[in-house]
Amino acid sequence: MEYVYAALILNETDEEINEDNLIAVLEAAGVEVEESRVKALVAALEDVDIDEAVSEAAAVPAAGAAAGGAAAADDEGEAEEAEETSDVPDTTDDDDDEEEEASGEGLGELFG
Repeated sequence: MEYVYAALILNETDEEINEDNLIAVLEAAGVEVEESRVKALVAALEDVDIDEAVSEAAAVPAAGAAAGGAAAADDEGEAEEAEETSDVPDTTDDDDDEEEEASGEGLGELFG
């Protein structure tokens, strides 16, 4: 992981990502450098736009969190509304116990 971090540091400081620069950053951080890993990383990053890759990686979790948060808010609102209008007693605890017992039986059959 420290090799990737070193490449990100070089990218952030607008330095060229090459073997010598990576080795210098890693040694400055006190990392025991494996030249084969440095060569592999330099080769892997040769045609990669790191800024674009970082932006895309940051956008995916943010979009997922926004969509998940909105869905959770909708579900919570619907659950509260149903709870307020329901005349049926709450039996969710009983249902959960039955489901747990049923799922345990299946495991017992699998393992004898």
